[in-house]
Amino acid sequence: MSASTSIMLAGILHLIPAANASPQPSADSVKVTLTEGTNMAIALSPDKQTLAIDLQGTIWVLPVTGGNAKAITDALGDCRQPTWSPDGTQVAFQSYRDGNFHIWKVNKDGSGLRQLTTGIYHDREPYWSPDGASIAFSSDRSGNYDIWKIYLKNDSLAQLTDHPGNDYSPAFSADGKSIAYISERASAAGIYIRDEQGEHRLFVHSKEKLASPVWQPDGEHMVFNSLAAGKSQLEMVKTGGSDWQTLSPEAEDVFPFRTCWLSSTEYLYTADGQIKLGKVGRDDAKGIAFTAVVTLQRDRYAPKKRDFDAALSRPVQGIRGPVVSNSGKFVAFAALGDIWVLETGKPKPVQITHDVFIDIDPVWSADDQWLAFTSDRNGNMDLWIREISTGKEVCLLDAAANLKFPSWSPDGARIAFYQADPSAYSRSSLCVIELKTRKVAALYDGLFEASQPSWSKDGKYLVVSSLDPYSSRFREGLSKFLVISSDRSGARFASPVPGRSLATRGKNGPVISPDGRTIAYILDNVLWTIPVDSRLNIAGPPVQLTRELAENPSWTGDSKSIVFLATDKLKKVVVSDGRIEPLSMDFTWRPEQPKGRQVIHAGRVFDGISDQYIENVDIVIEGNRIREIVPHQTNRKEKVIDVSGQTVIPGLFEMHTHQNAQLGEKGGRLWLAYGITSIREPGTDPYDALERKESWASGKRLGPRSFFAGGHMEGSRVYYNRSTSNVAGAQLELELGRAVALGYDMIKTYVGLPDILQKRVTEFAHANGLPVSSHEIYPAAGLGVDGVEHIGATSRRGYSPKLTALNRSYQDVVALTTQSGIYMTPTISLHGGMNALISGDSLFFDHWQFQAFYSEKQKQELRSAAARARGSNKTYPNIEKTMVRLMRSGARLTPGTDSPIIPSGLSYHAELQSWVAAGLSPFETLRAATQWSAQQAGVGDDLGTLQPGKLADMVIVDGDPLRQIKDLLNVKAVIQNGKYLDIKAITEVK
Repeated sequence: MSASTSIMLAGILHLIPAANASPQPSADSVKVTLTEGTNMAIALSPDKQTLAIDLQGTIWVLPVTGGNAKAITDALGDCRQPTWSPDGTQVAFQSYRDGNFHIWKVNKDGSGLRQLTTGIYHDREPYWSPDGASIAFSSDRSGNYDIWKIYLKNDSLAQLTDHPGNDYSPAFSADGKSIAYISERASAAGIYIRDEQGEHRLFVHSKEKLASPVWQPDGEHMVFNSLAAGKSQLEMVKTGGSDWQTLSPEAEDVFPFRTCWLSSTEYLYTADGQIKLGKVGRDDAKGIAFTAVVTLQRDRYAPKKRDFDAALSRPVQGIRGPVVSNSGKFVAFAALGDIWVLETGKPKPVQITHDVFIDIDPVWSADDQWLAFTSDRNGNMDLWIREISTGKEVCLLDAAANLKFPSWSPDGARIAFYQADPSAYSRSSLCVIELKTRKVAALYDGLFEASQPSWSKDGKYLVVSSLDPYSSRFREGLSKFLVISSDRSGARFASPVPGRSLATRGKNGPVISPDGRTIAYILDNVLWTIPVDSRLNIAGPPVQLTRELAENPSWTGDSKSIVFLATDKLKKVVVSDGRIEPLSMDFTWRPEQPKGRQVIHAGRVFDGISDQYIENVDIVIEGNRIREIVPHQTNRKEKVIDVSGQTVIPGLFEMHTHQNAQLGEKGGRLWLAYGITSIREPGTDPYDALERKESWASGKRLGPRSFFAGGHMEGSRVYYNRSTSNVAGAQLELELGRAVALGYDMIKTYVGLPDILQKRVTEFAHANGLPVSSHEIYPAAGLGVDGVEHIGATSRRGYSPKLTALNRSYQDVVALTTQSGIYMTPTISLHGGMNALISGDSLFFDHWQFQAFYSEKQKQELRSAAARARGSNKTYPNIEKTMVRLMRSGARLTPGTDSPIIPSGLSYHAELQSWVAAGLSPFETLRAATQWSAQQAGVGDDLGTLQPGKLADMVIVDGDPLRQIKDLLNVKAVIQNGKYLDIKAITEVK
């Protein structure tokens, strides 16, 4: 697709397997034939004639000898791990159709689909009992994973294990009297057996990760999967105890699912993308060939129109953390890098801080005489206070690590805040500072991305929104109230609505009313209150105060009103009667647009299209766009910048980063220093992203172009603070409406969003010209999703449908990616590429950008981390092979990193170098980093290549990056939107 294409293609997949699809697909449909599966499970029918497989989340059946597979479920259920009924008429499986994993069953012909378990919990790994009366499964219903059983006669449930360690993957013995299962018990992890008396005994003890035990038909042996030290193997051990016998070849990539026995010596299992037939005592298992065909229907939609040339004023939308004063007369907030105060009745806010740094998160003292806020003026985010009457500012705490979310105690004597733990990503300690003594005390350590704290009236408690995982087996859970005693005597979770997660954990509450009687919070995108007692125990039912989308609630001092952000407008609601009043504000910003004409005399130009340089040319820039590229002319009258000894390339795109204000003012300059003139943020606080975008575009701070999504579109369970918990109906529609109102550049759907909601999100996004990206590959590749993030990464299943434990991907992944036309941002630097480079290249850190923006301490920490990862990095070369295979097969790949999990800018160049180390050419890598990335972002008409009419975003480097990719680090200058920035301009704080 050319850069000038104004219509974007997206696959809207009915993902109806071909057997059930229209016999004559439309002209825009694509049939994809799958002949291998990545992490697929199988089950053998009792008569040993039919296999059920869960290829890419659909249950298929096929003859045991192989051949054409027929789907018996559709693609919207994420159906996994099939098990047959003893009479061979039905197949049970786990399915995510309703947004939680539950046990379902279906007749073998695809009729009679029925859900067996329900509720807010996850039920996994079903195994049908030999007598057909029950199905065993694992569930987190009891606070961790235990073994449960459902009796099919009346759908009643029985809990079979209750140990604090996770128990899962049950399997009945042939006589049905015993159940084997995996346990993560700290005292002795391994395989346990529960007998018919309900007694449990350890059968196999192992420090390795074990999976899917199954009895041999004679009951004398058990087979299971073992994963350790870069090997995934099929093991067998006698039930009476003996040494393990490895059944699979050492190099085989055995999938972590149940083996199926054809006889006492022959068995079926999945490995290397295939169904395999093995025999005890032999290591020459044979593959059983199959084909499964899906049809993808293609759709066309017009991308969002952007005006990169406008210089007109527009409303500020990047309003961070508005907070009303106790008097109710003023609202303080952060925008365009500074603190502003709006006086009610006067629409023009007053700017009260004036600097290039990032001043954020203001909070009023109880007497309204002071504001506390955080700022990076001293290098990282510190705690400051400002006296309103005099403008006097004091750095209250200059800490070694970033500080966040200050909250003033009701008596004005203390301020609570978070201090980042530099050794644990996104974890912080809740601390309190005494203003008189400046003594700091930590109240609660290890909080993961918790919300702004709020004090009780008497100062004895603080409450935050914090993650409460359902189990230790998986990281997801619910955001709940966490009540923390200020004397460090303990903490407890509470939830206003059991089973529902609060809104994103930032400034969406819980916020305690000044009279201490009520907590305000956001749930399902609307504002609620709930009564509490003096110990913050919930004392009554919740009350809904808004129907429109609400964000950032704060109380007036009389506890009678709450000010909130209604998408992008400040409003006040009267708690007693629900009356809502707008708070008028006239606040605008203007994009910085350069004027005049300048000429870049380039020795060599990589235009983003050709694998050959254009040499000795003049790039004529008028304003912010390229007017022409012509052979060099001497004696020009315009300003000429002589880079005849350098190479000019299009500005680079970082396609996967999650930025935040805690990275400070230098975070924007860092991107430019590394030649990155555009970043794509697939998941962030939208108000934080807009503050950043507006500050950079207005020239308030230096930084790249930003193309952002709001919070991750999640399902009912969440992990990150930026994740929105979505359910079908009004809540989802409010969230989608926010995307349009705030001008999102894309929508990011995350791992927990069920496929049925994924379909709705994608339809909405495309109707509004927005691309959609996801962690999922199928059915996302045809539900209209435009991009897939990561070659592996987090999956709701506990294993990835894109990448196995040995870092291998198979034909299904390659075929779906290439034939659907979906973009993939593989982030291989995150998956081991960066560690490999650090370990193998002694000069990896030797460039001016690292010296300017990072420290020697950070270098040593990265080297130590790479050294620790050497053992786990053994299978990383498999990812490199998949990268090359994808590109050679016609996939569209774009570079991204998931920074700042790994350091911004530095990790991006590690990504590019990793691509070349894998076997891709520098040209393929650079084309992906420029032209293809712009196209994926929906801005290929304006960015990604150096052509007349395109925006003047370019990088000037020493060297020959089409031959040596590391030469991209030799940045001499950047032209951002027509503005020339040399190293001095980028490295110096104005």
